[in-house]
Amino acid sequence: MTSCPPRAESTGSVVRNVLRHKRDETIAAVDHVVEELPVALVINGISHAVMMATPIDLDDFALGFVLSEGIVERASDVFEIETFLHAEGAEVHLRVSQEAFMALKDKRRALAGRTGCGVCGIESIELLDLHPARIPLSPTAPTISRTAVERAARELRDHQRLMHATGGIHAAAWCDGDGKIVQVFEDVGRHNALDKLIGWLARARIDTAQGFIFLSSRASYELVRKAARVPAHTLATISAPTSLAIAVAQEAGIRLLSFCRGDGFVEYVAAGAQ
Repeated sequence: MTSCPPRAESTGSVVRNVLRHKRDETIAAVDHVVEELPVALVINGISHAVMMATPIDLDDFALGFVLSEGIVERASDVFEIETFLHAEGAEVHLRVSQEAFMALKDKRRALAGRTGCGVCGIESIELLDLHPARIPLSPTAPTISRTAVERAARELRDHQRLMHATGGIHAAAWCDGDGKIVQVFEDVGRHNALDKLIGWLARARIDTAQGFIFLSSRASYELVRKAARVPAHTLATISAPTSLAIAVAQEAGIRLLSFCRGDGFVEYVAAGAQ
């Protein structure tokens, strides 16, 4: 454990003095800035990863991380989560099943995650998990309509408290089949925001066949891979996908929607599926 003194619970943003330069005048003011701190994930007493994150909803973040990274197969493999906030960062201690812990040690993976990095610490290309199992079709899953996606795109910003305060943070939302936003998590890192959402989905035991994930970011490989482990049948993003994200989504059977706006989106489909 670090010897740093404890700190008050974070609100996700801090106030900083600024000088606003506009035309011929300079005005002294204060501004809300999104908080970014190192968050250490400690599994069964051994430090596994240090991620740069916004120190809110850290229990959900830690649970989502170990699920989305395949460290544990189910939420019940995590017996305890305890978060410690310190002056210079945070530690989240997880106690997982011995079976999951031994499998983790076999992977020989140690992360040192930057804000925008999803595969830091991988020792070889062979350790990249690029081939997810195909998500089984659900006979009760609704078809996510264009109007549902457009509704989520229009309403997301109204649910982004920290975006309103700071102007610079990612969001991951769970939406029901009609596009109503049910829950939103924010973080300086888009991967972290998704992990927080995944942790909440597991805690709340949400039937993920009945809605979709909406992200305020691009669709990169690792975000789609995380979504496949939920499993999420539909993933919608505000910005563009990468070629590998499209390939992983198609292999997993995830419906990938990008450039989502209030008046439409782009859907990526396999050749010949139009």
